[in-house]
Amino acid sequence: MIPHVGPWDFSPLGYPVRLAQPLFLLLCLVGVVLGLLALVLALRRRSRVRAVLNERLSPKLTPGVSEWRPAVQGGLYGLGLLLFGFALAQPQCGSKSELMKRKGIDVVVVLDASKSMLARDVQPSRLERAKLELSTLLDELKGDRVGLIVFAGDAFIQSPLTSDYSAVKLFLRAVDPEQMPQGGSNIGAALKLSKQVLDNADRGAKERVIVLLSDGEDLFGEVNEAVDALKDGNVQVLAIGVGSEGGEPIPIFNRRGEFVDYKKDTNGETVITRLDRAGLTAIAEATGGTFFYQPRGVAMGQVVERIDQMQKSELESRVTMRYNERFQEYAVAGLALLVAGMLLLPSRRRPS
Repeated sequence: MIPHVGPWDFSPLGYPVRLAQPLFLLLCLVGVVLGLLALVLALRRRSRVRAVLNERLSPKLTPGVSEWRPAVQGGLYGLGLLLFGFALAQPQCGSKSELMKRKGIDVVVVLDASKSMLARDVQPSRLERAKLELSTLLDELKGDRVGLIVFAGDAFIQSPLTSDYSAVKLFLRAVDPEQMPQGGSNIGAALKLSKQVLDNADRGAKERVIVLLSDGEDLFGEVNEAVDALKDGNVQVLAIGVGSEGGEPIPIFNRRGEFVDYKKDTNGETVITRLDRAGLTAIAEATGGTFFYQPRGVAMGQVVERIDQMQKSELESRVTMRYNERFQEYAVAGLALLVAGMLLLPSRRRPS
């Protein structure tokens, strides 16, 4: 694996110069070594010829053979590689300031991490499939800020609003129902906390969206209050149903991750968890959003299309320094030298 080397910046006489890919300077070293090797071989060849033949007889006995053409040819190749290496190092001379603006919307992802999300009516499980689809969402977003809220019996901020999608993915992988401090499923608390995150956003976007991934089961009854607050704040909920309406038992695992049994109620009956399609649809439609569902997966592709259609707002503007590229001149010169080296024959043809 080639190590990463950061750009090199210089300021000779106050003039900004930069090498964006300095690692390619190693190719310049190869060019220098090749040129020196050609010179050394030419000198050794000349000394050997002189040791065997008289200097005045050499042109007559070896007509057309040049002592220096191989050195010149090797030098052209070496100098060409040197210039090519310098071009690949991406020299940049001079700079100018540019105002960069980033536009997007604010998206808070609300992920259900209750024990019911361990059900396997969606492979490999409801939760793992939701994580996979959320990674797809993060790969498709362009300039939007994303926050992550996780909930079971209570809700908490796993990741604040950020445009660093790799950081959100890192927090996403850490979500585990076994680590949730309170059992149950409280969708209302998660929606309320999502609105707080959106309201507290710096330079908040015009379009604000909550992407809710859940099986829809709610055991606390705070949803209606949360939905009213979202309607007043003009926040849409794009609800994604995860699970099956037919139902599935909830598996229990030991500390080693091995299956032990299915969850039982107080009467000893196996608990069956089902997708509450009606509840998720009611949340989405009440806020002007939409409910999405795919029986054997997670309908993330449709959510991405919906987000792309929303009005983007300016979320950030900053002044950046842009350098002027100068690699073209060195690449053209290097190519010319390599072509010249190929056209130069090691020896002169004897006239007929």
